[in-house]
Amino acid sequence: MTALTALKGIGEKNAALYGKLGIDSVESAVLYFPRDYVVYEDISPAEKLCENRMIAFSATIVKTPLVKRVRRLSVVTVPLSADGLHVNATWFNMPYLSKTLKPGSSFVFRGILLAEGDHYHIRQPQIFTHEKYEEIRGHICPLYPLTKGLTNNAVTTTIRRSFDYLGHYRQEVYDMHFARDFETLEAARRSLVFDEFLIFILKMRLLKADSAYAQNDFNMIADARCERIIEKLPYRLTGAQKRVWKEVRDDLCRSRSMRRLVQGDVGSGKTIIAFLAAIMTACNHHQCAIMAPTEILADQHYAALTSLLAENGSDIKVVLLTGSMTAAGKKNVRKVIESGQADIIIGTHALFYDKVIYNDLALVITDEQHRFGVSQRKRLSQKTGQGDAHVLVMSATPIPRTLAMILYSDLSISVIDEVPAHKKPIRNAVVNESYRKSAYRFMDKEIKAGHQIYVICPLIEESEGMDAKNVTDTAKELSSVFDDSVKIEILHGQMKGAKKQDVMDRFASGLINILVSTTVVEVGVNVPNATVMLIENADRFGLAALHQLRGRIGRGSAQSYCIFMSQSDRPETMKRLEILGHTNDGFRIAEEDMKLRGPGDMFGIRQSGDIRFRLGDIYTDASILKEASAEADRILDTDPDLSLPENSHLRDLVDQNFDLSDASASI
Repeated sequence: MTALTALKGIGEKNAALYGKLGIDSVESAVLYFPRDYVVYEDISPAEKLCENRMIAFSATIVKTPLVKRVRRLSVVTVPLSADGLHVNATWFNMPYLSKTLKPGSSFVFRGILLAEGDHYHIRQPQIFTHEKYEEIRGHICPLYPLTKGLTNNAVTTTIRRSFDYLGHYRQEVYDMHFARDFETLEAARRSLVFDEFLIFILKMRLLKADSAYAQNDFNMIADARCERIIEKLPYRLTGAQKRVWKEVRDDLCRSRSMRRLVQGDVGSGKTIIAFLAAIMTACNHHQCAIMAPTEILADQHYAALTSLLAENGSDIKVVLLTGSMTAAGKKNVRKVIESGQADIIIGTHALFYDKVIYNDLALVITDEQHRFGVSQRKRLSQKTGQGDAHVLVMSATPIPRTLAMILYSDLSISVIDEVPAHKKPIRNAVVNESYRKSAYRFMDKEIKAGHQIYVICPLIEESEGMDAKNVTDTAKELSSVFDDSVKIEILHGQMKGAKKQDVMDRFASGLINILVSTTVVEVGVNVPNATVMLIENADRFGLAALHQLRGRIGRGSAQSYCIFMSQSDRPETMKRLEILGHTNDGFRIAEEDMKLRGPGDMFGIRQSGDIRFRLGDIYTDASILKEASAEADRILDTDPDLSLPENSHLRDLVDQNFDLSDASASI
């Protein structure tokens, strides 16, 4: 690997900033793919300005900008004239614009225009000189995930220089950054997605072959204590839960190690199945490890399971092991695990550490968020002296069965396809920007009723060229809308673990009224008092991702509401989102998502959910996934262990620690 400092203009300070993005070499720079693309439109004449749609228009500054403070927020407002058409423009926390926007000067403004009475209003538009806009008009411009201190232009320049430095590189990788047209870009992406899927599927097929003969000597039997716990639950298990529990229980009683996926919609009751499996393992005097994707969820599992056991008078010992614990705390927990005093161990990736020695590990339960950590999961399952441990994987992603059979080809599949009857269906509203004031009034009403709110944004902070709401500015805007008594906080993936935990703890305890977050809340958050979720830029997410986000509400006894705010009011966009308004059935939504999404959606916000690829999307790219599956079958039919010389490069990629970006670039 070549250090990034080998490039012109990159010193140690800049290299450290790129390191925050995961770019630590020239080679990794070319594999840092754009998260989106923008084509700058032609300038719209005043008579053709469209509402609720991204447009660029030329306008003249009418008066000196007004700068005022609203709480901790600075607001710049200025009247514009677009050939006599009146437009009010507003920017938040950009007071320096008052020095640029001089009366009589003319610029190109780009943003979403809203009608307000007899005039228009535009919030946070981009500003260009006419010369600069003419330079970029019509070009496909890549937009990259950024960090503070790096602009999109700087990252683009670094990636261009990386290609120049490396010389020959795979053309499709280059085209992902600098394609001459959308046809070239789509062809490049299709090729790389195929490769990404192919390596993943080969990995799964070989894992299944390896695990087919995995044996153990745990000699478990069904235990009546589990059935007594089921009888004492404050609710009745659904028929689907009973069926899946029987499948898991039967697997645990076999000498061949279980490899099973429990797939269920949000709120279908997967967690109780996991707890029952853990309890049965402990009743048979073996250890169980439950791995959660976040410390928040690990803490919640720990609290819920210890409470369940206490209510049933059980002496089963549960311990918690996470990365943020003190060194002394982790050491004490490891001693308890190694001695065999701990029956059920709940934690995060800390469970994988070599320092953690299990006394008698018989069952590993893992959240599907760790799907790409298959080698880690396998290593954990082998931390026992009695053969491979049983493995139970939980997934909240309702994937159509045709795709699930491909993606989970190394596992047996159980599906919980019922939602408990005591759950109140979430009420949904699909709206555009014109509904914003009404949404805020409704949110205020719910807060006054003692409830809490999620506001979900696709971005952490403002990003060049990206017409999407971000957590930072949205929180500031909300601060100017609601009074001082409403406590607003932000949450996103770049925050340190301890800070995220603190925010979620305060939200869960009711000290925060509105949590403005990225999709980091999708997994591992349970706040029954949260009754409203406003999802910004809903038109830029897949339906399955939106459905999973919606699953964070509706977890208490009060009625819950989800507001899908779309930037676009195009009929086809609203029709797609209306599916969410008509059903809370995740499996039906997943099927519709697969039907409705196509290559044109590749330029939107990346998918969320349990199955994550660097480029591929299982819904948009369902046909490519099936083609890759057929190709994997063809290869393995003639070369079951990839030992032939012509497949040696595939074997090398499969044997790597599953870096899918390397797979895409190398095949």
